[in-house]
Amino acid sequence: MLGKQSIQFQNPPCIINSGSIVGSKEGQGPMGKLFDKVGYDDMFGAKTWEEAESALQREALQIMLEKEKLKKEDLQLIFAGDLLGQSIASSFGLSSFHTPHIGLYGACSTCGLSISVCSMAVAGGFVDRAACVTSSHFASAEKEFRFPLSYGNQRPLSATWTVTGSAAFLVASDCAGKAKAKITGVTFGKIMDYGIKDSMNMGACMAPAAGRIEPYQKNGEMLS
Repeated sequence: MLGKQSIQFQNPPCIINSGSIVGSKEGQGPMGKLFDKVGYDDMFGAKTWEEAESALQREALQIMLEKEKLKKEDLQLIFAGDLLGQSIASSFGLSSFHTPHIGLYGACSTCGLSISVCSMAVAGGFVDRAACVTSSHFASAEKEFRFPLSYGNQRPLSATWTVTGSAAFLVASDCAGKAKAKITGVTFGKIMDYGIKDSMNMGACMAPAAGRIEPYQKNGEMLS
């Protein structure tokens, strides 16, 4: 432990590969060409927005496995989460992989949370190879946290916009020759409530948790 919030790994795991899929709006943005797949129908062949989010997770994990030339049986654990109640996007989307599944909920931090917890399991020697998956869908998130799109609620121009997309990462203990990034440690934020009431400004609610990191001492020197 470094201070009260950070963990440094003696045996750092690595991100070996990844897979990503996004919706039409994200594909039109400045990072559009960097995603593995862009869906121009935001229903992704499903009948409901929730089923569409499940399809996103399933597709992202499959893309990652194909890029790494792995089978679903090669995964030891899946750490996954989404924005829906009871994490139904993850449970329905990943059920066909028949892999032990650890469900996580960190709202907008679920990607970082899944990689952090997965890294602790790999660095601790409990598993050698595991997947981290997360997703959100603008339309399903609006139903969960604000108003269904069919309600026709007007959004201010400054409102934040929930991403329609999913990402999957492969975290492994063997970093030889394949590492995209080495995870040397993780830092977890604290709950910081500054009384923000604007549901359209989620950034103001979340930023304080990242801004308040406890310092720690090393060899008598105060570090952040």
